[in-house]
Amino acid sequence: MRANLRIYLALNAIMYGLALLGFGLGLLFPNLNATQVESLQDDGTAELVTGLLTKPWLFAATILGVNIVKLSLLHIVLPSLIVPFAGIPITAYWALTTGIVLAPAGSASWIPLIPHSLTLVIEFQAYILLLLGAFILGRSWVRPRTIGAVNRRQGYVRGLQQLGLLALPALALLIVGAIWEAFSLYTVLSMMAQQ
Repeated sequence: MRANLRIYLALNAIMYGLALLGFGLGLLFPNLNATQVESLQDDGTAELVTGLLTKPWLFAATILGVNIVKLSLLHIVLPSLIVPFAGIPITAYWALTTGIVLAPAGSASWIPLIPHSLTLVIEFQAYILLLLGAFILGRSWVRPRTIGAVNRRQGYVRGLQQLGLLALPALALLIVGAIWEAFSLYTVLSMMAQQ
């Protein structure tokens, strides 16, 4: 990360900035939020979440699975393995739509956002590490000399190694984030149900 600090900081600005922009858009234009929430209901995501809220460990495992397979592998890693840097715009769009979805629709919707904001910070850091790896892979592939490689093939392999090294702390963050998200939502929603 230190060798690529400027890129890491730029990726932070992009991801958090787009999430905040989406949040603002969701507040200003409630129909955007309603459309995103409706799509989550249509594809069964909302029903799955509701069904798992009372089982926090199973909920955490499900969150972890979705974050690893859908977001990490399908949005960031696999596209970047095929097309240099492809995971970055895909994930940037996801950050914007996530901000829209998180925009509260009513006054009671603000309460779960308090603990969920930490979830956002933890999970976004994991994705940013993977995006940094995708950037290094793409740069190494397109310009192999930046990583000390003599050709594109060697640059791709070295970039892939760097992506793999960054995936380890990203995985640790995703585990922590999934546990925090499951138990914090379980606790907050249980307290709200008792009132």
